Amino acid sequence: MMASIATPASAASTQGPALRDIHLPPEPSWWPPAPGWWVLAVLVLVSISLVVWGWRRHRRTVRRRQHILGELELVATQYGKDGNAAALAGGIQQLLRRVARLHVPAAAQQRGEAWRQTLARMPLDAGAMDTLVTLDRHIYQPGPFDHTAALHAAREWLRLALRDKYWKRRNRAVADPVPESSHV
Repeated sequence: MMASIATPASAASTQGPALRDIHLPPEPSWWPPAPGWWVLAVLVLVSISLVVWGWRRHRRTVRRRQHILGELELVATQYGKDGNAAALAGGIQQLLRRVARLHVPAAAQQRGEAWRQTLARMPLDAGAMDTLVTLDRHIYQPGPFDHTAALHAAREWLRLALRDKYWKRRNRAVADPVPESSHV
């Protein structure tokens, strides 16, 4: 027996209703991001903030250092104009005490051995240290005064003192010296 060939109309009735193709869900949206992206964003913002903070702190420190060394150069320039050794010694001494006072509050009143100990926190050679210690005497007593050695010693001491690492290391090891009350 021969099978009869079905017509399209009869095939549709035997196969059921016409079906549509598979319906896919929509693509996920980009917002809100997954939790991992939020963590990454926070880490990036924190690291950018830390870099900006560190850069600004570094710039502020460099500006402060340049300002203080510029003041020393102004004192030296003034000495070149008027030749006043007492004013040079006083200007250098004032700068040294201002910088030392940032880390040792009693540095403004220190005299003698206490002032020498504060100055000795910076690793300078003995000649430069003696030059800086004798500046007090040259303010009030005229006499032979090596201004180039004093400026060089002050410049070196200030460059070292404007770096906090020397103060921090020495502050842990040595307590702040007490100012001598007999030299007021």
